[in-house]
Amino acid sequence: MEIFTKPKTEILFSEGIKQIPTSYIREILKVTADPDMISFAGGLPNPALFPVEEIKKVTAEILNKEAANILQYAKSEGYLPLREFIANRYKEKYNLEVSPEEILITNGSQQALDLIGKVFLNPGDQVLLEKPSYLGAIQSFSFYQPKFITVPLEADGPDIEHLNKILSIQKPKFFYSIPNFQNPSGITYSESKRKTVCEAVINNNLLLVEDDPYGEINFSGEMYPPLKTQIGNKGILLGTFSKIVAPGLRLGWVVAEKSIIKQLIRAKQASDLHSNNLSQRIIYQYLNQFNLENHLEKLRSNYKLQCNWMIAAMRKYFPKEINYMEPKGGMFIWVQLPKGFSVMDLAKETIKQKVVFVPGNTFYVDGSGENTFRLNFSNSDEKTIEKGIKRMGKILEQFMSER
Repeated sequence: MEIFTKPKTEILFSEGIKQIPTSYIREILKVTADPDMISFAGGLPNPALFPVEEIKKVTAEILNKEAANILQYAKSEGYLPLREFIANRYKEKYNLEVSPEEILITNGSQQALDLIGKVFLNPGDQVLLEKPSYLGAIQSFSFYQPKFITVPLEADGPDIEHLNKILSIQKPKFFYSIPNFQNPSGITYSESKRKTVCEAVINNNLLLVEDDPYGEINFSGEMYPPLKTQIGNKGILLGTFSKIVAPGLRLGWVVAEKSIIKQLIRAKQASDLHSNNLSQRIIYQYLNQFNLENHLEKLRSNYKLQCNWMIAAMRKYFPKEINYMEPKGGMFIWVQLPKGFSVMDLAKETIKQKVVFVPGNTFYVDGSGENTFRLNFSNSDEKTIEKGIKRMGKILEQFMSER
């Protein structure tokens, strides 16, 4: 008699799910449950800056007025007045002509990345990334089993010579880019780099997936128009309310030509039918009743102050051999140890001293970046920043002395 054994669950898992790297950030957040732990790890907005009272007010109003409609199923493409608001803002602020039909509302920009992977990627397709790149994008695209190609980042954007060399011999489906206050490096593309990247996209018939979650969190007051203003239909532009209103509402958007939006809607319908209708109505009513620009100015001034606190503490406590990028906006500071040092060893020691950060190698698809790390300043007050950076500084001094 033949004996059938129950197969191990692992052999049933798809090849796609096996390709997704574990999020070190999500794993490290588990240790932050310890109330004594200081976390510079997650890319968390400052909860003290959430428009709580305003959100409470508009939520009560819309539920009292039309709860039955709001709690019903909704259109896959998203609430039309919200899409109209986004389109009008691009026009008014950047002179970017976008119709509501070219906008899809998503569950944060993270879902937008997944939908783009579904629509464009087959196993083995090439995807061009910045080096380093956003871990969430690496995770999303990895499910579709592409081949990643990377272009190194310089202080003002991609290494253009390297980019042109890649595009002369490779044919990636798209270039995933974060031009403003890049996650994790904090780098912002210069005007010349923006122009040459756009030229490369056009000349090589390449799609540019432009992720812009931090563009509004700008410390200098400079305007950074989307690269899509220069490349038109070659650009897919992502935005989110997570960094400028509240991440718990889980709303983002995609801007692309109608033929792309049509396919993204098909992919979204197979995923979740539509984004949270209540959240969409809350966000729209908030934007309609209150001045977004006033709220953004509050975010900018507070995050600039928090960034300055961290930079000042690093200057005070970090060894002089440590290099770091001072960002012009966003939420992160990128740090580089001297070559030969292991950031994972550093992380083990700082956790013992109740401080966590994100090792830089998690942002590289080739395993490099072992001497880099990312610090988040947006979710800590001055006292916490001072205490945490001081603890890290002592450990770094010990690392330097033991070399």
